[in-house]
Amino acid sequence: MSFDRLWHKSYASSVSGEINLEKITMAEVLTRTAGKYPDRIAFIYMGKKITYRELEKLVNRFTRALIDVGVREGDKVAVLLPNIPQIIIADHAVYRVGAATTMNNPLYTERELTHQLNDSDATILVTLDLLLPRVLKIKNETKIKKIITCHISDYLPFPKKQLFPYVKKTMFRKVEPQPDVYEFMDLIAKYSDAPVENKAKWDSLAALIYTGGTTGVSKGAMLTHANISSIVQQFSAWFPDLKGTYQNLTGIYPVFHSAGYSVSQNLPIWNGWGCTLVPKPEPEVIVEMLEKYRPTFLTGVPTIYTALLGNEKFRKMDLSFVTGYFGGAAPLPENTLNQLKELHGAIIYDVYGATENTAFATTTPWGGKVKIGTVGLPLPNTDIKVVDVETGTKGLPIGENGEICIKGPQVMTGYYKKPEETANALKDGWFYTGDIGFIDEDGYLTISDRKKDVIVASGFNVFPKEIDEILFEHPRISEACCIGIPDEYRGETVKAFIVAKPGETLTKQEVTAFCKERLTGYKVPTEVEFIEELPKSAIGKIMRRELREMDKKKREKVS
Repeated sequence: MSFDRLWHKSYASSVSGEINLEKITMAEVLTRTAGKYPDRIAFIYMGKKITYRELEKLVNRFTRALIDVGVREGDKVAVLLPNIPQIIIADHAVYRVGAATTMNNPLYTERELTHQLNDSDATILVTLDLLLPRVLKIKNETKIKKIITCHISDYLPFPKKQLFPYVKKTMFRKVEPQPDVYEFMDLIAKYSDAPVENKAKWDSLAALIYTGGTTGVSKGAMLTHANISSIVQQFSAWFPDLKGTYQNLTGIYPVFHSAGYSVSQNLPIWNGWGCTLVPKPEPEVIVEMLEKYRPTFLTGVPTIYTALLGNEKFRKMDLSFVTGYFGGAAPLPENTLNQLKELHGAIIYDVYGATENTAFATTTPWGGKVKIGTVGLPLPNTDIKVVDVETGTKGLPIGENGEICIKGPQVMTGYYKKPEETANALKDGWFYTGDIGFIDEDGYLTISDRKKDVIVASGFNVFPKEIDEILFEHPRISEACCIGIPDEYRGETVKAFIVAKPGETLTKQEVTAFCKERLTGYKVPTEVEFIEELPKSAIGKIMRRELREMDKKKREKVS
């Protein structure tokens, strides 16, 4: 069934349902913005302000550095960094070389990182000095040939000692020289900042952003320059009244994540806006940045807003300077929305999308009607349809739940080196999200459930199968199965059901300690329940769905 873009009727009057996309890569956009607004602040980091003129020159320098260390068109350059200026500089320099960045989470364990580096075919890695020992330990297991190290203090505007309590003193230990390891600042100093040839092409691969950090199941979404440029144009068209004005965002979304890749990095560059980078989004740090820089947009996943609401200083702040609040990566709890509205009169513009569609497909209409519980309307040039879960071929009518499918210029070209998974996800240009939801009579989308078992903890996808497999490695565990359960702070968290081997006993603390050694923090089960046996189907398959139902009934009984 076609919805005939009925959502267009709910757009604000000044927003067009269709926009003419400019075929310009973000590599070219930065040069254009630097020429148009050279003295505007592009990024702020711990008080250090980098103008667009300075950013353009830094990118030119690092582009030459990458070429000199051997990066060529079509190569993959892995980036393992938090939200610091070097992640922006590196990403845009890779664009100009005509190579592609592969984004990695700095919190990944050695096991997770090894998998992702190998899957991406990256040969150069840009990372933190702090992470170098971990990287060197796994280097020979990957295709990485050369490493460029950055320091969290490279762009500090003040002496290192003033950075505390943000980081530990151990972060300032001098890294011993290593073969094929280069210092970022040494490279920047070596090269000219004159314009360089831009080899980024509209339809070429610009980035691999992974759908999760799991061995065997994480998939690299292939995003082209067309995808990356299109989504910031589509999102920018949502705010016609802000065109030409200067806005300052909080860069809380990590750039290695698809949401941050588009909003913390490329949205400001397209519009000539500023972004205050937040390397470690803790409530005290965010509150300090709100006081100091008075951003017009506050962004964050639900856990960020929950943490802020628990901060007394935030609750008492005058935030009249904030024009908009954005949530994303996971549904915002209604209680969180109500508290923010009560305290600050804030409207949270909820955003929905996936890595596969460069993070954004729908959002609450700017200047339009807000419907609590929905994730808003499809962005310009974006189509949504809802199909039956069983076959995925039958379009469903208004108000009926089914699998959500997305079509638009922001949709990826496929999963890297995974043709079968690509064929399952992309059909006739439509991306089948695996999410269940419905569209109402005004075109607003509501997310009801997830078709897959993926758990969304703190905005990150967690695949329970990976945790199951880790638990199966424990010598005293016979069987294990993990599910997602509601969590006021994370949105969802992991619960593990454990069957111990006959005659063996173990504690929750032992289970979590075992997982902490092998998994990133947000994947570690926060609840553990020991049971005699797991529910199974007639053929012996563990039935995760029954565990979810069992847990749900238990919680309802308690409440």
